[in-house]
Amino acid sequence: MWTSGNAVDCQEPVDCQVTLGLSGNTVDCRVTLWTVGNAVDCQVTLWTAGNAVDCQVTLLTVRNSVDCQETVDCQEHCGLSGNAVDCQEHCGLSATDMNSQSHPHSTRDRSQCNINHSEPTLNPPHVQCYIQGYTRARTKGARSEADQSDESPSLCGRHPTPPSRCSASEMQCGSGECIHRKWRCDGDPDCKDGSDEANCPARTCTPEQFKCDDGSCVGGGRQCNGLRDCADGSDELNCRNATQCTGPDKFRCRSGECIDMSKVCNKARDCPDWSDEPIKECNLNECLLNNGGCSHLCRDLVIGFECDCTPGLQLIDHKTCGDINECLNPGICSQICINLKGGYKCECHNGYQMDPTSGVCKAVGKEPSLIFTNRRDIRRLGLERREYTQIVEQQRNTVALDAAFSQNTIFWADLGHKAIYSTVLDKRGEPGVHTKVMENVQTPVGVAVDWIYKHLYWSDLATKTISVSTFNGTKHKVLLDRGLKEPASIAVDPLSGFLYWSDWGEPAKIEKSGMNGMDRQVLVATDIQWPNGITLLSFFPDLIKGRLYWVDSKLHMLSSVDLNGDNRKKVLQSAEFLGHPFALTVFEDRVFWTDGENKAIYGANKFSGSEVITLASNLNDPQDIIVYHELIQLSGTNWCLEKGENGGCSYMCLPAPQINKHSPKYTCVCPEGQELEEDGLRCRTEVNVSTPVLVDSTAEVQPLPGPFSPS
Repeated sequence: MWTSGNAVDCQEPVDCQVTLGLSGNTVDCRVTLWTVGNAVDCQVTLWTAGNAVDCQVTLLTVRNSVDCQETVDCQEHCGLSGNAVDCQEHCGLSATDMNSQSHPHSTRDRSQCNINHSEPTLNPPHVQCYIQGYTRARTKGARSEADQSDESPSLCGRHPTPPSRCSASEMQCGSGECIHRKWRCDGDPDCKDGSDEANCPARTCTPEQFKCDDGSCVGGGRQCNGLRDCADGSDELNCRNATQCTGPDKFRCRSGECIDMSKVCNKARDCPDWSDEPIKECNLNECLLNNGGCSHLCRDLVIGFECDCTPGLQLIDHKTCGDINECLNPGICSQICINLKGGYKCECHNGYQMDPTSGVCKAVGKEPSLIFTNRRDIRRLGLERREYTQIVEQQRNTVALDAAFSQNTIFWADLGHKAIYSTVLDKRGEPGVHTKVMENVQTPVGVAVDWIYKHLYWSDLATKTISVSTFNGTKHKVLLDRGLKEPASIAVDPLSGFLYWSDWGEPAKIEKSGMNGMDRQVLVATDIQWPNGITLLSFFPDLIKGRLYWVDSKLHMLSSVDLNGDNRKKVLQSAEFLGHPFALTVFEDRVFWTDGENKAIYGANKFSGSEVITLASNLNDPQDIIVYHELIQLSGTNWCLEKGENGGCSYMCLPAPQINKHSPKYTCVCPEGQELEEDGLRCRTEVNVSTPVLVDSTAEVQPLPGPFSPS
C-alpha cells in the first residue's frame, strides 16, 4: 500500500488496511484499490468500526463530492435533497447516508445500504455507494442494460425507470425494472419489490382444476398422480387413503368404491352396484382351461383372472408376454444400455470405468473440476479433493465462460469491458497472459467453444445476434441476426455440426441450427418462460441418446430434452434450490448449476434430480459454469483441413449440420459486405440487385422480419 498526493493506492489483493481520511474509519480492501488523479477507486468490500458498511462498492471520491460512474454529469442523474438521494440512472450516495444492517456476505441490492439520517457512519467527503447490477438473467426481474457495465437502475430502488424503457409486452415494477406482462398476478413475485403481485384479485380455479396451497391451479387429473405438479407439492398430500385401491387385499367397485377383497363373492352386497357379487364369475377358476389364454403365467382371482410374465418380460396385450426394453427407462444405466432378451447390460464409453458399487461411469484421468465466473473473478473447484482456487482475478463484470480443453485455454466475456478474452492455463492450472479476442461486443451473455474447428461462438443480447470468430478473433461473422428476441445461453456440438441457444424473448424458446447458421428449428416452445443456461450431453452420431439440459428461472425448473426436441423430462422443480438458476453443466451422472438468488452452486442426479448437494455458497455473484475435463470434448475430424487449408475457403470455413449421410461436411462464409461466388469458396463484394429506394436520412429504419421470426 502506498499513497500519491491525496490519494491512497493499494495493490495488495487481500486484507490491506487503508485509511481514507473518513473520520479515522478504516476500510478493508479485499480487491485492488487504485487511484485516478486525487480520487480513490476501489472495488472493495467495505467494513467500518461500529456500524459496518458491507456493500461491495466502487468507492470514488473526487473533490469531496458525489461522483457518477462513466464520467457523466451527476446533476443529470442524481438529485440530492438534504441527506436524501434520488436514484435514476447512475446513483451517487452521500457518505452521511450510508448505513448497513445486511448480512456480511450479501451484496444483492441497493437496499442493503439503508438510508439512515440519525446515525451517520461516515463523514464527508461524499462517496458513491454503487452496487453492481445484474442483468435480467442474473436476478429476478432486473432488465438488462445495453452496455452491461455495472449499472442497473432496477437495483437503485429509489425511483422507477421512465415508462418508455419497458416494451409493450412488459410491465414496469415499482422498483423500476421491466418484466413480462403475463407474469403480473401469477402468484410468483418477479419484481424486486413484489409490486407485480400487489392488488391482485383473489385467485380462483375452475371446477376441473385443483387449487394448490400457494393459490396456483393445476389440472384436476394431476392430483395424486405421484408427481409434484404444484410448486409446493400440495397436490400429492394425503393421497394414499383417498385414491389408492391397489394390492391383493383390495377390490374397486365399478361404481368407484374400494372394499376389502374378503368381502368379494361373500353373497352380500358390499358394492352399491353389486359388482362384488357376479354370479357367473365367483369361485370360477379360469386358469384351468387353456391356462386362461395366458402365454406364460395365469393367476386366478376371486373374480376373474390375470396373466403375468416371468422376470425380464412384460405383457403386450394382457395375455402375451414379450421382451422388456429396460433401456427405454432413463437412468437405468449410467451411459450405455444394451437390451437383452429377458434383461439388459450396462457399459461405459471409452475413457470411463464403471464403479462396481454404484454402477456410475466414472471418468479416468485427471480430477474433473468446476470452473465458474463470479463476476469479479473466475474460480475453480475440484470435484474430488474440493480444492478451491481463484484462476482469473480483477475482472469488471465477467459473465459467460467456456474452454478449449485440448489447448488448456479458457474464454470469457466481460460485459463491463464489452470484450471477450482468453488465457492459457499452465500445468498447475495457473493462467497466463490475458488476450483480448474480440472487442466492441455490446452484451455478450453466452459463449461457446468449437474445439474441433477452433472457433468461438457468442450471443449478443443488445444487437440480438449470434456470431462466430476464430480463436484469435482475426476473422468473424454474424451468423444469425433475424428472429432473435433476447438470445442468451448457447452451446455447440461440432461433431454433429449443430448450434443451440435459448431465447428469453416473448415467446421464450430454445432453438438450434447448423453451426453455419443453416437448418434452423425450434426445439422447445411450450412450458417455458425464462430459459437461462443450456448445456449438452451429446453422443454423436447417436443423437437420440444425446440430451439438452436447461434451467428456467421463472418456473424454478431443470429439464432435459433429446436433441430432436422429443422425450422431454422434468429433472427437478424446486423454488428452494432453483430460486434463480443461471447456468448449468453435466458430467458423469451429475448436473451442476449456479443460482443467483442463493449465491450458490448445487449438484444433483441428472436423471432424477435427487441427491441435491451444495458445493459452494456465500458467493459474490455466480454466473456461468463448466466442467473442466478432457473427456467432455471428444476428438473429431476437422473437415476444413481434409482438402487443403481452410477447406479452400477464402475467408471462414464452418462445419455444416450432419442431418443425414449426404450432408456436406462444411460450408464457406464471407465477411460482412461480401458474398460467396458461384464456386462456393471465394468471396466478392455484395451486389445489390434490388430497386433503389430513397430513404429519409432522419427516419429510423427498422429491420425487416426474417424468415425465422416468431409469429
